[in-house]
Amino acid sequence: MISSKRKQPRSAASRAGAKPATKSKIQAVDYKALAQFRFELRKFQAFSEAAARKEGLTPQQHQALLIIKGFSSHEPVSVGELAKFLLIRHHTAVELMDRMTKLGLLRRVIDNEDGRRALVKLTREGEKRLRKLSKIHFAEISAISPTLTKIMKPFRSALPK
Repeated sequence: MISSKRKQPRSAASRAGAKPATKSKIQAVDYKALAQFRFELRKFQAFSEAAARKEGLTPQQHQALLIIKGFSSHEPVSVGELAKFLLIRHHTAVELMDRMTKLGLLRRVIDNEDGRRALVKLTREGEKRLRKLSKIHFAEISAISPTLTKIMKPFRSALPK
């Protein structure tokens, strides 16, 4: 029988082997810092989604372009890797890749070492759109950098010494 439970991504703390916080540590949490951090993340995400849509892309298509470019320095990204980085199922990544290929943003190549494996590369159009969005995103990150630096101070002081 196949389990219907999906494996959930582990947090950075659990991947690093961190132990669950004790009750006394939970009381020391800076809720304002966490709330501010989450708020800034959501504002940036909303900015990013609107910028992608303005360029005629879905936020997921923009993220896929960024993943393919950012994680394919030596080899193209496989469809399976794309699914992993987007936190989606393999068949969903295949459908996304098919739509993006029809839009002229990606091209599919077969892995020379494993003919069953499809690799994904950006086309010139995909590169052009990603470059434009990346410039906009870098400008936004530069603008909010002082706020992010200020928000991160409580987290740095909470690190074990």
